[in-house]
Amino acid sequence: MSGSEYVIRALRDDDPEVIAAAMAAIGWNKPLSQYEKYVAQQRDGVRSVLVATVDDEYAGYVTVNWKSPYQPFNGIPEIQDFNVLPKFRRRGIGSGLMDAAEALVAERSDVVAIGVGLYADYGTAQRMYVRRGYIPDGRGILYKLEPVPPGEMVRNDDDAILMFSKPLR
Repeated sequence: MSGSEYVIRALRDDDPEVIAAAMAAIGWNKPLSQYEKYVAQQRDGVRSVLVATVDDEYAGYVTVNWKSPYQPFNGIPEIQDFNVLPKFRRRGIGSGLMDAAEALVAERSDVVAIGVGLYADYGTAQRMYVRRGYIPDGRGILYKLEPVPPGEMVRNDDDAILMFSKPLR
């Protein structure tokens, strides 16, 4: 699949080193072992990983976990770990990755899920998901996939999320 200036393809065995190095270069803590795990999970059919490139240069990726670990979603597919390098943003690559992930999920499911962080760095993603038709599941804030009771304080980090879903048909 390709856009006007990018190509989206499945994760390959030689991608982990490239992706980990690109993430380290921008200061994101995403180790090589994470991407090696993704290769193994993709091989086992547990996860699918889509990679975007521009002129053969890594630009971003998104994963589909075929069975959401979030219990209320009862194992429906969940889009996870969606990243586009800052220098490649605002070119439609993120939308292209989401289109490709949703199309992949639609081959196997009527519904797709996604979780989104709560702090300002996730603001663009929060708006994108709502524009794409994702609706909060109504169960409130989660921390490490556990509901946060009213009045309880949690750290606002990557483990604090709100879960969304979207019908695909």
